[in-house]
Amino acid sequence: MSVDTGLDKKPGTSANSRSSGMPQQSSIRVRAGMTRTVKYVLLILFLVIVLMPVYVLIVTSLKPPQDVNPATSWGLPVRWPWEPALEGGPTGFDNWSLAWNALSASIGRTFLLAIPAALIASFLGAMNGFVLARWRFPYADVVFTFILFGMFIPYQAIMTPLVQMKTSLGLPSDVSTLLVVHVIYGLPICTLIFRNYYAGIPHELMEASRMDGAGMLRTFGSIVLPLSLPGFVVTIIWQFTSAWNDFLFALFLSNQNEGPVSLALNNLAQGAQLANYGAAMAGALLASLPTLVVYIVLGKYFIGGLMSGSVKS
Repeated sequence: MSVDTGLDKKPGTSANSRSSGMPQQSSIRVRAGMTRTVKYVLLILFLVIVLMPVYVLIVTSLKPPQDVNPATSWGLPVRWPWEPALEGGPTGFDNWSLAWNALSASIGRTFLLAIPAALIASFLGAMNGFVLARWRFPYADVVFTFILFGMFIPYQAIMTPLVQMKTSLGLPSDVSTLLVVHVIYGLPICTLIFRNYYAGIPHELMEASRMDGAGMLRTFGSIVLPLSLPGFVVTIIWQFTSAWNDFLFALFLSNQNEGPVSLALNNLAQGAQLANYGAAMAGALLASLPTLVVYIVLGKYFIGGLMSGSVKS
């Protein structure tokens, strides 16, 4: 039996091993630092590319009409926004007042269109998704497939028959007709999102509700609906953005005086020859502000809804 006293170890062995490991750790740190630097450089590059149109919108909206031309579109304003280019002429701030006067009424109408369209389509889609996910009636998959066909039909393919139907029914050319169209056209995507979301709810929860004597509507209203907040956030943001940014339906089914902000913004441009580009850029910023606020306020909930399974197949 031998006892290891440690006297047989060569002096400096541990020190040599530590010294040999230090270059490896140093090289690992260097590689990690280079990788992180490359990531940040790429992120900044992509951010600059994405924000370039926003920069052009802002600087152009602050220039008087006389200072706006293709040669100076990338340059900063050469005078303060409250200073006119000509004596008594319009200033950069006048672009914003002109844009607001032209768009304020249509922005209000668009709120009356986008908010109800998002809420109604989301609620009806939630009901459809619950029935298709939890009530296995005959040919349920066939019904779901036909509902999904609405997602793949391009707007342009139905525009002519849609206008003919509107004319034959005598529907008005305003946001009320657009509200009906956006609710119907938004039902397929809302149904898909909620069907896949409800498929992830535990069956034991449904069985417990059934054993307590709750019917389908009671189960949906008391148990399933309170759990549906992530799905509602996704569909409301989706439908609100779709209705707010729509131009094609608005062009065919409404008119300039009763249409949404997309039509008013198009009229503000006035054409290539007479366009006040500063006012048009200010109008574009005003028109995009509501959707920007929605994404800033509800963006994290939108990502949470996606990650929670609301768009999983």
